[in-house]
Amino acid sequence: MASENRDWGYDRIAGALGNLGHEISDQTVGNVLRRHGLPPAPERKRTTTWAAFVRTHLALLAGTDFFTAEVLTLRGLVTYYVLFFIHLESRQVNIAGITVHPNEAWMKQIARTATMEDCGALRDCRYLLHDRDTKFTRSFRAILVSGRVKPLALPARSPNLNAYAER
Repeated sequence: MASENRDWGYDRIAGALGNLGHEISDQTVGNVLRRHGLPPAPERKRTTTWAAFVRTHLALLAGTDFFTAEVLTLRGLVTYYVLFFIHLESRQVNIAGITVHPNEAWMKQIARTATMEDCGALRDCRYLLHDRDTKFTRSFRAILVSGRVKPLALPARSPNLNAYAER
């Protein structure tokens, strides 16, 4: 049984808890995980679907995207780009900014504002889902990472993976 538990990674969990000053056997770790309905680590890796990941991390996930609004001005019809963030658990939408030209400098400022500790739109989020739009530049993603938000670029032509924001 002990070798079976080692294959499942329970000894790693027990060792990590030991480093924190908690002596616990790998058998106990296995019993606790089974009691809570968690399969062994190799099985969790193979069976986790995108839907399961989203359900598990719903409180930590946000989505972002652009939509456009056509506005009739004195100079004619102007297209405005609206960037928004949506917290997936609460479905709260925050309008991050509106501009005619969403360039890199504007996107960097949005990232800094969104990751502010006390009042940023992403303050309670660890992951940000976004499509592969070129407006989500490398520097935009770097600022998000420095604000402890991991940007997750979705595969091309997969609107269902960011369905909350796409709607």
